[in-house]
Amino acid sequence: MTKAWYKIEDINKIDSPSIVLYKERLLHNLQHMTSMTRRGLSRLMPHVKTNKMPKVIELMVTLGIKNFKTSTIAEAEIAAGAGAEYILLAHQLVGPKFQRFCELLKHFQNVKFATIIDNPYTIKQLNNYAATNHLKIDFFIDINSGMNRSGIKLGKELELLIKAFPNYHSLVFKGFHVYDGHLRNIDFEDRKHHIENEFNPVKTLFHKLKETHPDIKLICGGTPSFTTHIKEENRITSPGTCVLWDWGYAKKLKEQNFKYAALLITRVISKPTNGIITIDLGHKSVASENPIHQRIKFLNLKDYQLISQSEEHGVLSVKNWKEINIGDVFYGVPYHICPTINLHDNVSVISNEKLVDYWEITARKRRLMF
Repeated sequence: MTKAWYKIEDINKIDSPSIVLYKERLLHNLQHMTSMTRRGLSRLMPHVKTNKMPKVIELMVTLGIKNFKTSTIAEAEIAAGAGAEYILLAHQLVGPKFQRFCELLKHFQNVKFATIIDNPYTIKQLNNYAATNHLKIDFFIDINSGMNRSGIKLGKELELLIKAFPNYHSLVFKGFHVYDGHLRNIDFEDRKHHIENEFNPVKTLFHKLKETHPDIKLICGGTPSFTTHIKEENRITSPGTCVLWDWGYAKKLKEQNFKYAALLITRVISKPTNGIITIDLGHKSVASENPIHQRIKFLNLKDYQLISQSEEHGVLSVKNWKEINIGDVFYGVPYHICPTINLHDNVSVISNEKLVDYWEITARKRRLMF
């Protein structure tokens, strides 16, 4: 009988609940991601928010990836320290983050940074902070193409914003940032049709602006639209989840050949009554924004249902109750890996079925040096 790929020989060395990272499968995902990119890796800007680990970023840098997208200043900081050359902070600055961002730029003077704006207030503030700190800051306009989470819609307000660019002497307009994460149709051709249909007006305006701003770039999408945007040579793509992969995208993005590289380890801690077992996986250890039945899928357990979770406990109904023992180990794929990673301090690195290292999830912290 073939041994399951996820089984770990020295599993008793690994505490629970915790995350294990399978190094060979991680490398497969990184290499597959780079192989999909045409005309050079400059068109690839992976999002750091999924992994948050300097060691993972270092691996990407060794493969030739030099551009990264981040959601937090801490993520931008670890990317800069890991060898990134260009970093986009794709989360609009507010409050003390303006000065924190400036301090980051002054510290990592050999790294180019950019951020996004979608309104007159932010661009004025960014320009003022840049001037005060004697900096020239790159910025991208964040376009709302239909997700309605952030960004500015095409129209009069955007036109006025663009016309005002010459007033901001400490800023450099670098292009558009467009995130279309709401388009996740399971059928690839259907998803591609919706992505391109929504994207067409953005593309038209972008090409018009290139007549006066020939060096601007177009940074597009995330993992769901990666396989669409990567086919267009003038677009920079920003996949993130595919680095580790998860159950949610594996169900939806059938055309993407990525592998589960990170699993949750949990153990049975109680059998309180017939048909019920309790594991040490509460909602402090796995992303809980989805319904209870859609948080984790166990690879080595059949005929079960997760029926409740508290902070440190997960309660399952099971059919083979008598065959399950206290201390049994379950390997689980989270539905959403990004917030799950953010709940843990480190990962146990597995290579050739054995524990070989621990990698810190450094950027789960909100603040590092800056």
